[in-house]
Amino acid sequence: MRRPHLFLLSVLALSVAACGSLSTPSPAPSARPPQSVSPPVTASPSTTSPSAPATPPRTASPPPPVSQLLQPGMSGPAVSRLQQRLAALNYYPGPVDGQFGPDTLEAVWAFQEVQGLLAQDAVTPAMQQALVSPRPPAVLVPGGGSLRIEINLADEVLVLYRDNQVALISHVSTGGGYYYCSPGGGCGYAVTPVGDFATTTFMPGWVTVPLGEMYNPVFFIDMAYAIHGDTYVPLQPVSHGCIRIPMDIAGFFHTLVPAPGTPVYIRG
Repeated sequence: MRRPHLFLLSVLALSVAACGSLSTPSPAPSARPPQSVSPPVTASPSTTSPSAPATPPRTASPPPPVSQLLQPGMSGPAVSRLQQRLAALNYYPGPVDGQFGPDTLEAVWAFQEVQGLLAQDAVTPAMQQALVSPRPPAVLVPGGGSLRIEINLADEVLVLYRDNQVALISHVSTGGGYYYCSPGGGCGYAVTPVGDFATTTFMPGWVTVPLGEMYNPVFFIDMAYAIHGDTYVPLQPVSHGCIRIPMDIAGFFHTLVPAPGTPVYIRG
């Protein structure tokens, strides 16, 4: 069956056009939140997908460093231990299945970015050491509220706080800084705005805008910008201004953040 699309009026022009991606959409992932994160008790009125059931927090002891260099495409117990450790630290490597796939790689990127390591497609000895005693992500707005989203443009990282505790850390790709013109009208630079905002609404599934498509967008600044899933979330900032998150995380992210009203803090 063909995936439903929500077509936004072109009169939203450049601001909404900034949220699209021209990459080819892939099938939507199943919504499977990490076991260390439970959805909010009160569902967002604009969220049409049901929340996943709450599960107890996951705890795990730090694994000893391994001498093996881990890379995408590898499989086995060492990969399973990596996935377990990342999940215990509130990154999202996908299912703990011993397969080093795209979900695990994106969690590796996020961990490297938070630790100040060179983000790359491999778990190096330096990262293996950091997994034993990792540093937490930098707190951007200490008094920003017990439930909040912080986006660090310098590190390309999103951190979700619930009850003032880190609940989810994700790699993101933000505004690429290039000049572009929207088919809907208007030209400008691809910049993610810095400031204090709040979620406004959630739209399920693939949403079509003049510059492409977004998956499960959670909008902030009215309908101008969104945190949304995309099939292309590279290490570099490449978006037209919105916050791109990996597709696996976009499958459940909206169940964790009520809309409207969740604070969104973006810092450079």
